[in-house]
Amino acid sequence: MGLFSFLTQELAIDLGTANTIIIHNDKIVVDEPSIVAVDQKTGTLIATGTRAMQMHGKTHENIKTIRPLRDGVIADFNAAEQMIRGMIKMINNKPRLFSPSLKMVVCIPSGSTEVEVRAVRDSSEHAGGRDVFLIFEPMAACIGIGIDVESPDGNMIIDIGGGTTEIAVIALGGIVCNKSIRVAGDGFTSDIQTYMRHQHNIKIGERTAEDIKINVGSALPDLDTPPADYIVRGPNLMTAMPVEIPVSYQEIAHCLDKSISKIESAVLSVLEQTPPELYADIVSRGINLAGGGALLRGLSKRLTDKINIPFNVAEDPLHAVARGTAIALKNVDKFSFLMR
Repeated sequence: MGLFSFLTQELAIDLGTANTIIIHNDKIVVDEPSIVAVDQKTGTLIATGTRAMQMHGKTHENIKTIRPLRDGVIADFNAAEQMIRGMIKMINNKPRLFSPSLKMVVCIPSGSTEVEVRAVRDSSEHAGGRDVFLIFEPMAACIGIGIDVESPDGNMIIDIGGGTTEIAVIALGGIVCNKSIRVAGDGFTSDIQTYMRHQHNIKIGERTAEDIKINVGSALPDLDTPPADYIVRGPNLMTAMPVEIPVSYQEIAHCLDKSISKIESAVLSVLEQTPPELYADIVSRGINLAGGGALLRGLSKRLTDKINIPFNVAEDPLHAVARGTAIALKNVDKFSFLMR
């Protein structure tokens, strides 16, 4: 820390499709939904994060809620910049004589194209970042779980986020083989919406589908400790009359089956590409699950049964990527070979 360290603020940002997490000085200072509410007429920012999420699906014509990231990449450039800026303001809400220059490490999906990488870098620079480093999500998740990424042993990580599921085999500080598929938390949510529409003739919004997923979401139709049924209220599609329907975890396991099968086949295809020596390491160490999707009941058991390799859910999987990004920020020189 130099004499002018107070002039620079170091931030680790996990820019996720569903949630954005910012870590400053080893503390999570922002953990908010990745959403902004803007004024339709002037384009000015009204709310960011939780406040904007409360407006989602409830706005009138003057207010528009935007989720700037879709499938793990920036879909709306201006909204992304406003969101990053709004979230940085949440940390720097004390009045200052001058604003510090920002040094950021931002994590990006491993399947990002050059254009998508550029979009994240530009948005971060426009939001005030002077030094912007980018790190791939699977690498950050591994560092966050506490795996020594520079060792020659093979480690496999599956990071199920909001927009993408990242599957990677890591050894010697690099990604040996990886696959990024656009089946993840958001996909599960829309599966639930479709299921409720077809099966129960009830129309539900994104937030209600998210609540169903959290309360009764499951990857297996028989769990040892089943959750209680969740009551869903909404309009009947035919009559528009209000209905109440209990939803059981077995139904949700059935409705998410297709999406989870896609994740299984992606894992198998990465295992096929894995060099035999690393494959042996992975079988003996098990595969690590991180990201919000890792919290789905019965997922690790289902994957273990299907693939015959033990799957371990990281502790606090939601923040594994953000923590790894923060560690990379502290040791930028050590991890410079991982950065872009």
